[in-house]
Amino acid sequence: MEIDRTIPIGFIGTGVMGASMARHILEAGHPLHVFTRTKEKAAALIKAGAVWEKSVAHLATKCPVILTMLGFPTDVKDVYLGKQGLLKKAKPGSYLIDMSTSPLDLARNLHEQGQKRGLHLLDAPVTGGDIGAREAKLSIMVGGDEADFNTVLPLLRLMGTTVVHQGEAGAGQSAKMCNQIALAGAMLGVCEALAYAEAAGLSEEKLLASIEHGGAASWALSNLGRRIIESDFAPGFHIKHFVKDLNIASDEAENYDLLLPATDLALSLYEDMDDNGYGDLGTQALYGFYAGDIGEDDGRLFGEDEYDEDDDPLPLLDMEARADDADDDEFDDPRKR
Repeated sequence: MEIDRTIPIGFIGTGVMGASMARHILEAGHPLHVFTRTKEKAAALIKAGAVWEKSVAHLATKCPVILTMLGFPTDVKDVYLGKQGLLKKAKPGSYLIDMSTSPLDLARNLHEQGQKRGLHLLDAPVTGGDIGAREAKLSIMVGGDEADFNTVLPLLRLMGTTVVHQGEAGAGQSAKMCNQIALAGAMLGVCEALAYAEAAGLSEEKLLASIEHGGAASWALSNLGRRIIESDFAPGFHIKHFVKDLNIASDEAENYDLLLPATDLALSLYEDMDDNGYGDLGTQALYGFYAGDIGEDDGRLFGEDEYDEDDDPLPLLDMEARADDADDDEFDDPRKR
């Protein structure tokens, strides 16, 4: 099968990253069919020419190539394994590409179930955040059959500059865990460095100009560090999704009898923030913890012993930045079910 510009492409999940990724496919000239639980979240794509489908099943019958960008493993299970899901409704020979971040065993199970139905399944999680999605500069890590990878490679290159076949089914998810483990430690370093700079009376702008091109250089420092300095805590990647990813990494590490102390520390801090109601902010909002604006234990949201509940508990974090329209998957948070 050659995926030319006449083949309709389906896209499920048009949140912070998914909407930008889908737009690149549409702008490349592919007929695009979209579905998300909240139609308004796909309004810009529909206005640009995408076709709205009222269900996963309806989309599956019309598109021989379908990409999904979902927030939680339960969403992936619903969309793929549900009674009206992709595995039951997609036509034999279809290509199904899950770009969500999910457990390794789920990716392998989907691949196995898909093969039984004559479907081509690939796990292809991404990294690069909202900026990478908007600029089509994502890094895409793919697991599955190499022949299937080569078939969809031109399509994936519409969304990312680095697209690598990591190996068999599930290998893409394993590679994504490596990325999240590296990012967990990086976020601790970025937040601690900037908190130290503030305590020492340094200009954070000047500091960033000095260290972002030296030995401490990283994507997190240059991009998220700058957002911290600008007090921009809107989600390029939600804390609640990062908690989900780090839990997956921690569980997988246990299977390998591997200790990940830095990852475990990052997970505990991000879980504190998520538990205190900040899951919809971006991962850079961890800086609020170091700046003393987010407390822990008894449910308090900042560090003082006493406070007036009428006061703004987080002067550092603009709570309007929680961006109600920024759910990466537009599916229900499974923790609220």
